[in-house]
Amino acid sequence: MFRKEIINPKNLASIRHGPEKDIGAVATVFVSSEDPDHPIEYAFDAEEGPGASRWIAGVPGEQTVIVAFDAPQAIRKIRLEVEERDTTRTQEVDLSVSDDGGRTYRHVIRQEYNFSPPGTTMEREQWLFTADGVTHVRLRIRPDKGDRPCRATLTNFAVS
Repeated sequence: MFRKEIINPKNLASIRHGPEKDIGAVATVFVSSEDPDHPIEYAFDAEEGPGASRWIAGVPGEQTVIVAFDAPQAIRKIRLEVEERDTTRTQEVDLSVSDDGGRTYRHVIRQEYNFSPPGTTMEREQWLFTADGVTHVRLRIRPDKGDRPCRATLTNFAVS
């Protein structure tokens, strides 16, 4: 038997990247700050690409985003997308997971992105790893390694 579905173009991201968790349904998100016009929900709304909605920190400096799951989860992939339209900077992200209710974290990856608008404005990453029983995912963002007063941004933060 041949299986198929007629898809809506808005659903292409979830098909292309695998079954992503509906963060609003399975977790609470804690964030250190947010611009009222660019709330953290925008990082989880499945919009992606240049010009998509995005979270922007409310204040300059290091930021933390914590996804606290209602029940432990198996994590196999995290996708991250960042767009920087205005400021030349090097943003560093540090991803960690916890399986003990957020008391301790295991480092997964640290990466940096160089932005140089109007040329280099977009960065997309996908990290494959295996973590079972995850209660929390923590993303720390240092918006500029040169410590200039920049605000962190996230266009898309997807957990599968």
